[in-house]
Amino acid sequence: MPTPEPTEVELAECPVDTALSVIAGRWKGTILWRLEARPMRTGELRRSIPAVSEQMLIRHLKELVADGLVARDAEPVVPPKVTYRITDYGRTLAPVLWQLCDWGRRHAERSAVGQPSTSRPVSAASSGATNDS
Repeated sequence: MPTPEPTEVELAECPVDTALSVIAGRWKGTILWRLEARPMRTGELRRSIPAVSEQMLIRHLKELVADGLVARDAEPVVPPKVTYRITDYGRTLAPVLWQLCDWGRRHAERSAVGQPSTSRPVSAASSGATNDS
């Protein structure tokens, strides 16, 4: 079945850009990928992503919570016990994240073999792709 042509509103506000704006950020994909396996406390999440700073981790977690992809569960104890988990809405991204993960692996392998990497997207018309694929 052919893909429907985008509407004028969609051309002005591309749905791909909308989706990417929610998961954009150096560590958001990694955070979602880690939380996909199980809920995690802030410290263990930070240890599972050693290169992320605590400030950036907290910032991304707050944004993911605000977007409804991640839930923050806090227990009223001292010290506070905070656990993050993916929401049902966040789980709707799982197939997309797995496809991005697979694509990323293939791209890394391609780059390692010395295949050229383009700096600009290839349009469907110039790549020979059709809406039927």
